[in-house]
Amino acid sequence: MESNELRRVGLKVTHPRVRILELLEEKQPQHHLTAEAIYRRLLEQGDEIGLATVYRVLTQFEAAGLVIKHNFEGGQAIYELDRGDHHDHMVDLDTGKIIEFESAEIEKLQREIAAQHGYELEDHSLVLYVRRPRR
Repeated sequence: MESNELRRVGLKVTHPRVRILELLEEKQPQHHLTAEAIYRRLLEQGDEIGLATVYRVLTQFEAAGLVIKHNFEGGQAIYELDRGDHHDHMVDLDTGKIIEFESAEIEKLQREIAAQHGYELEDHSLVLYVRRPRR
């Protein structure tokens, strides 16, 4: 699957590209990964792929439309596969946990607000910074 995906977007199939794509495709609770987290996982699995290579491959994946790079406030850039579905994010300010959510109501409201100002909504990024209430 990974090889076909790389070829589809015009990238040469190399070991680092295949391994990084495999990591991003893994079903795991935290699928928003920093370049450093990807690098650590590769090392743990015995892959000799340098951090600079990880960054270079992620930049290539982003340019090819395979991954989306997010720069949430106060944190490092994180990467996730672009699966073509739209979702928004919440960032827990205490733990750094990233929670994905979808809301048809929010999507509708954003289109309405754009229309009220004479625009059509092309794209958007919504990030909610949250904290559990203190008791």
